Amino acid sequence: MADDIDIQQHIRDLIEEEHRLRDSLSAGDISPGEEHERLSSVEVELDQCWDLLRQRRAKREYGESADDAEVRPPGTVEGYLG
Repeated sequence: MADDIDIQQHIRDLIEEEHRLRDSLSAGDISPGEEHERLSSVEVELDQCWDLLRQRRAKREYGESADDAEVRPPGTVEGYLG
């Protein structure tokens, strides 16, 4: 299981990928469809990472093991209403 630092680094990597995709689209290196498809995937993965961090913090706050937190499926994390 990854720790918080690893998850945070993965989040930073995904954000950098978002920026690269947008730059590639602006430069004409990829099509809007390619950018949209990959961005959608990156956004779901980001949501999963943020959700995992929240789970880990909540478990620690309530005296449980953060390592028991699990990545939830896209349908779960994408269904949150804020």
